[in-house]
Amino acid sequence: MTPFAAGRSDSTRILKDLAPVIMTPRMIKGVASASSTISSRHLAPRASDFAALGRAPLRLTLHPRRITSADMQILEATPELLHADVPEPRGVEKDVSLLRGFQATIPSSERGKVRRRKVRMSEGRVGLAGRGAGERGLLTEENDEGERPRGTPRKGRNQRRKEREAGRVLSREELSTQVGEIRIDKENLHVRRALVNADIDEITQKIAALDAIREQLHQDLLRMQEEELELDDELTGVQEQLAEADSRKPEVPSAAARRKKGPAFLPSDHDDLPPGVAFMTLSHSSPITSLDFSEPYGTLVSADRSGSVRVWDLLEGEEIGRLRGHAGCVKALQVEGDVCISGGEDGAIRVWSLGRVEEAEAALEERTEKLNGHAEPAASETGEQTEQTGPLLHVLEGHSKAVTALYFEDTSLVTGASDKTLRQWDLTTGQCILTMDILWAISHPPVSPTIDGLSPSGLLAAASGSFSWPIPSTGEMWTDYVGGVQAWGYALVSGSGDGAVRLWDMRTGQPHRTLLGHTAPVTCVQFDELNILSGGLDKTVRIWDLRMGNTVDIISFDGPVTSLQFDSRKVVACAGENGVKIWNRTSRQMSTLSINGHTLPATKIRYIDRYMVSGGADGVVKTWAL
Repeated sequence: MTPFAAGRSDSTRILKDLAPVIMTPRMIKGVASASSTISSRHLAPRASDFAALGRAPLRLTLHPRRITSADMQILEATPELLHADVPEPRGVEKDVSLLRGFQATIPSSERGKVRRRKVRMSEGRVGLAGRGAGERGLLTEENDEGERPRGTPRKGRNQRRKEREAGRVLSREELSTQVGEIRIDKENLHVRRALVNADIDEITQKIAALDAIREQLHQDLLRMQEEELELDDELTGVQEQLAEADSRKPEVPSAAARRKKGPAFLPSDHDDLPPGVAFMTLSHSSPITSLDFSEPYGTLVSADRSGSVRVWDLLEGEEIGRLRGHAGCVKALQVEGDVCISGGEDGAIRVWSLGRVEEAEAALEERTEKLNGHAEPAASETGEQTEQTGPLLHVLEGHSKAVTALYFEDTSLVTGASDKTLRQWDLTTGQCILTMDILWAISHPPVSPTIDGLSPSGLLAAASGSFSWPIPSTGEMWTDYVGGVQAWGYALVSGSGDGAVRLWDMRTGQPHRTLLGHTAPVTCVQFDELNILSGGLDKTVRIWDLRMGNTVDIISFDGPVTSLQFDSRKVVACAGENGVKIWNRTSRQMSTLSINGHTLPATKIRYIDRYMVSGGADGVVKTWAL
């Protein structure tokens, strides 16, 4: 256990003296880093690596350095390490051995080159250093020896040339030696080049690793920004609920607040659902034309092209009943609590109570059974009772063509129709209190209109009696002149078939601003305190600055945009694809929800918090966890 005990001090001194000569800075750095790594790592018993064999203590006697547990573990693992396979070299070590790299980098590797230069120097050649010193007026050996004696003849030029040529002639043995030295120098150069390339690759890998870390930190920062926005929305929603509680209003948040901000009450099982995967499917018999729901896992109302309007229980995934009354399909509807308002192709607007649907369905089934049994119903069981106890509350009539957009809050309802008018209704009295004519707004713009971005054919269609626009990639015609409306207080925003987004003052019924940019009909609009978002058949969603009235961003898609909804963190849209598109407003990245999704393009979406419902041309409604 104590080899070299007698001459330890001598060997240590010799190695210490030779270390600066035989080790390059790169080798010294590697040894230092390996030593620091070894000292900071605790070796487990029987788990030492092959490199640990060289770290075993040479003696277990009295010594200034204490024997540690790591040393004992190395000694215990020595038999296993001696029988272990030597690790295979990797990287540059495969091509260049340690000894070869040492030989190529030590200073003595340049001796051959220096020797060849001295050999090639002619003895008869005049020293350039001496000539330069003489020209500068410095003393040289010739000047010290004095001038040449007058009797000594001066060598001629030819004689001096012959002496130089004689000095340049080398023997065969010298030439062979130089050939070998040059080949060795080339090999050394190749080895050094391989080492430098290895260093460059190592630096490149470190830079790539640092770039990956930087990208990860950047993503973490973006997630923190999204969390901050989410907390801001949650704080705003809670503050609104607190204000409503202080003012002794109903604790249910208003429509605008619930649809734009604030957290929703979700079951604990919702967090177990995989995000971005449809987990429930509700089937219709034809493409979905409109849908809305009250709250996550609440009540859903969906309409299809055949005219069917169905009411669903989202918690059980079952159909509760149907809303019957419209002549034709329903193109717009909104659900708030137990109240549903629908607008159809017949130009009528119907107000429904969803709490009566299940009772009305039970009564209808009972009457159907009596009719099938040929029993005469009593007078109190006729249609008059159905009108009194059914889900229909009011019918609002005034539009001459299909109602294609509506929005209500509290007792105020705004509708848009293909007769190119917008109407405001009082839900308490059922009366129309204001009519806004889009054709009049086109002919009397608030400012001088510019055609930049506005389709000329859209202007012609707006002035004509009918309106239709080919939908890209489907071949169908878009006939909904008013694509979307939203109101807040006295402010109203509408998007129409002429490609314009208009801001109306409902106190005067006049448009005070027209936003031009879309080159096709506008199909959907939504706004908050800062921005207006509009989607159109020109395959874009435009984000407008509400104060300045200009476009601040454009989101492009591969298909026509038919529905959108947004908050401070994301924009969700249906854009002519089977999947639902989500644009992250913080990272500006686009993602698609398609797993277990629609088999034909999605056309309508609605979400609250982390719960979303979508309807498609395949006639199904999908529910998603965001």
